[in-house]
Amino acid sequence: MSVTLRRRRFAAIALASVAVLAVGACGDSSDSTDSGNSNEPITLVVDVFGDQGFGYEELYKQYEAEHPNVKIQERGKGLGLGDYNTRLTQQITAGFGAGDVVALEEGTIVQFYAQADRFVNLADHGANDLKGNFLPWKWEQGTTPDGKVLGLGTDVGSMALCYRSDLFKAAGLPTDREQVGALWPTWDAFIEQGKKFAAADKKNKFVDSATNFYNVVLMQTAGQGSGYTYYDKSNKLVIDSNPDVRTAYELTAKMIAAGLSNNLQSFSNEWNAGFKNGTFATIACPAWMTGVIKGQAGDAAAGKWDVAKAPGNGGNWGGSFLAVPKSSKHAKEAAELVKFLTSAKGQVEAFKKVGNLPSSPQALADPAVAESSNEYFSKAPVGKIFAAGASELKPVYLGPKNNAVRTAVENTLRAVEQGKSADEQWQAALKNGAAAGK
Repeated sequence: MSVTLRRRRFAAIALASVAVLAVGACGDSSDSTDSGNSNEPITLVVDVFGDQGFGYEELYKQYEAEHPNVKIQERGKGLGLGDYNTRLTQQITAGFGAGDVVALEEGTIVQFYAQADRFVNLADHGANDLKGNFLPWKWEQGTTPDGKVLGLGTDVGSMALCYRSDLFKAAGLPTDREQVGALWPTWDAFIEQGKKFAAADKKNKFVDSATNFYNVVLMQTAGQGSGYTYYDKSNKLVIDSNPDVRTAYELTAKMIAAGLSNNLQSFSNEWNAGFKNGTFATIACPAWMTGVIKGQAGDAAAGKWDVAKAPGNGGNWGGSFLAVPKSSKHAKEAAELVKFLTSAKGQVEAFKKVGNLPSSPQALADPAVAESSNEYFSKAPVGKIFAAGASELKPVYLGPKNNAVRTAVENTLRAVEQGKSADEQWQAALKNGAAAGK
């Protein structure tokens, strides 16, 4: 969720308290048994991440009403993806401490394939009968190479561009979303429009973050090209030989050189303040980002934001899965909850709550999604914009240490933002990325 929404800033005290709670709330792997009495009162712990969570609050209430013996406790809302994944990796390896249901993000699920024996095979709980409820590539991502159903899909990212129409107007650019989308058929054209904005607006920047720009370009380019980023599909590290990575890096360096980046790190305090203060005009915008923007920019910015087509074709950023660790004492009940939360009905509810775009074709076709508009984003037809191309998205394979490599590469782009040579930092990206991916 992508998230992600996917804040990397770490609140040490909060994480420590959550970790303590995690150890006390769940059993270890030796206690992995289904409850013998279906009417026995139980508590199911659901671990999620991200500023806005997954939007399941009303679903929890409904499930508890239909299952009077079940109480649901959610943890992790507000926790960044990096910190969440570090904690979850430690819990899965140790065999205790994880929730009964855990979220796995698209960039990290592959790393858990090797530990699939520490998760419940959801196929043993009827998941295979639900295969048609998910986009084919989303189902494939949640399934290990040997056919175990590790997780059921929640959302997908899809891709658009969110922009401040008031800043566009002040800079003399079009504000109508159709006209805005037509400004940038390619990412090079997007940079050229950014230069026009920069010439007219000396106070604000065109783009929030070089690293966000880079990641979106990379995912789109790889989706149309190799089908992978830092690792090929045999898990060989190919950062130095995949032309899609170099293409995205060079475009990002070009954008930085034009002075278009606000030099903000996603989900940092400064980035959050950038929304509130309106210091940048555009942001790469998967569906889940609309919830992040609304939460950070606040009511004062309602109607100032809008949504337009992203440059290029396709692209996906984010999306998650729900899985059940074997350490759960209530694996059967947890699996049933996973099926409920990831059902078409559950995905529609999450979309309405926080804007997470469903990975279910049935949910995508639901009028509540397909015909939806977003009042906050100038009544943009977000269902049409995000859902229209979701079934045609081309998945990108992300290897076992994708996040570590991505972070190493993004750090070099931050150095470019600070004035370092792009050519020198590309060599650093190759070196540091290779070290992180070992």
